[in-house]
Amino acid sequence: MMNENLKQQLKLLPSLPGCYIYYNKDNEIIYVGKAKILKRRVMSYFNKKHHDSVKVQVLVSQIERLEYIITNTEVEALILESHLIKKHKPRYNILLKDDKKYPYFLITDEDFPRIQVVRKKNMNPEKGRYYGPYTDVRAMYSTLDFLKKIFPLKQCKNPKFKDRPCLYYHIGRCMAPCQNMVSSEDYKALVRQAELFLSGKQSELMEQLKAQMEKFAAAEQFEKAARLRDSYMDLKKTLEKQKVVYENTKLNEDIISLLAENGIFAIVILMVREGRLIDKKDFVYEVEDEDRTEFFATFFKEYYNTLTLGYPDKIVSNELEKVGEKELYEEWLEILAKKKVKISYGKSAQGKELQMLADKNARVVLDNAKLKKMSKIRDDFNEIGSYLAEKLQLKNFPHRIECYDISHIQGTNTVASMVTFINGLSKKSEYKRFKIRTTEGKPDDFLSMKEVLTRRLKHLGDKNWDKPDLMIIDGGKGQLSSVMQIIEELGITGIDVVSLAKKHEEVFLPKQSNPVILPQNSSALFLFQRIRDEAHRFAITYHRNLRSKTMVKKK
Repeated sequence: MMNENLKQQLKLLPSLPGCYIYYNKDNEIIYVGKAKILKRRVMSYFNKKHHDSVKVQVLVSQIERLEYIITNTEVEALILESHLIKKHKPRYNILLKDDKKYPYFLITDEDFPRIQVVRKKNMNPEKGRYYGPYTDVRAMYSTLDFLKKIFPLKQCKNPKFKDRPCLYYHIGRCMAPCQNMVSSEDYKALVRQAELFLSGKQSELMEQLKAQMEKFAAAEQFEKAARLRDSYMDLKKTLEKQKVVYENTKLNEDIISLLAENGIFAIVILMVREGRLIDKKDFVYEVEDEDRTEFFATFFKEYYNTLTLGYPDKIVSNELEKVGEKELYEEWLEILAKKKVKISYGKSAQGKELQMLADKNARVVLDNAKLKKMSKIRDDFNEIGSYLAEKLQLKNFPHRIECYDISHIQGTNTVASMVTFINGLSKKSEYKRFKIRTTEGKPDDFLSMKEVLTRRLKHLGDKNWDKPDLMIIDGGKGQLSSVMQIIEELGITGIDVVSLAKKHEEVFLPKQSNPVILPQNSSALFLFQRIRDEAHRFAITYHRNLRSKTMVKKK
């Protein structure tokens, strides 16, 4: 129930841009947001039609009072919002938890700068210029080795010897500025070249190296010319390995893809500079009840707000179309990048091609993340199985779990699948397919499921038909009741049965009205989702194969 103080505050809200701040009864900041029109945006929270999300409902129930800060423009509100969220870390704002683990390159602000690797949590703007983040640490250290080879900058903070250069100089990995073996001007030129490389400006770098090489050769400084020639050739070989996305173009774009399944969000950013794919950044997050669009908007703002590698000319992402506010974000990016950065939703032929490439990479990242989580489930299955047994009031420990799915189009070619998971891992050799005989031409999921379970359960005790500890049915309370009726008619006992409803991922138990809610982002829910999705995939694949054969026969 809204208190009187809050009601009065809502009445006083201005129709101006700014940020709003929600407090709970303990005077803690629980949410920060920005708005083009404060009054309209804040009032929308208290209109029940506008928030289906459980998270928003809980947030609204905890708002005790609010404050707001008026800004001149909406883009100022966007910048202020990021600052306030970073400062206060409100409970109900989406907070990206793993950004501190990614490393950056630091070119130190010293008389003779060095290249170092630092983590975000240790970043200090006063120490120098940062380039990153790098999500592939192994690739980053390979880049570091390459940088040290072609740009032999100082590696030691203090000289190892007073009167002679150290080993790095003798193996060509340092110019020994500590012993005055290189001029300040030549060293600064080397630093600028390293910065060009890290910024993706390879063409400009190649031109500089070639011009310098020719200059030293003309001055008969052949040792310097030879070193530059080697650097030039090493760099050329590296560029030849990079995938050419568009030949003979100066295309500078970031292409972003987001794929989400079972509480895992995988984001991939492809960095195209001067027509070449120079880097791919992968981000994986395990989330709880987060709105996909709100999550992506948060990621987008945080990534570009902390970007140090140089901004692209264009950002391509079909996900940004759902976020909207294109002009606002373009204005915000122009302030950050100090140049115009266009946003594209990937509608053109070129944009679609780039988006598909990013989506393919995101699919690989997401599948790998799911495999990693399944490996963890395998390792922790005793704990997960015990949790499920207690939470779902199971009679059996769920060593063997089976799940069933029906697939058809208007009753034709009706098929069913049975997938088997043992100790949390799929056992594909014990998957089964069923061609339904009793409902041809008239869709009836109840009769189809009755046939499947009858045919499956009559094999109890047969080889490769071990008795399941737990059966999962795809559906809600109604589907579960129907299945329990079938099992009772068959006289089968000693098997636990539950259903998983897809809309809110609720688990229904026999003879209970209220569903069990497994925690979002939990290994238990992920396992159930994985089993349900695998049954669906297996059924659809079989149905497609049958349909294809039917169409061939008709021809």
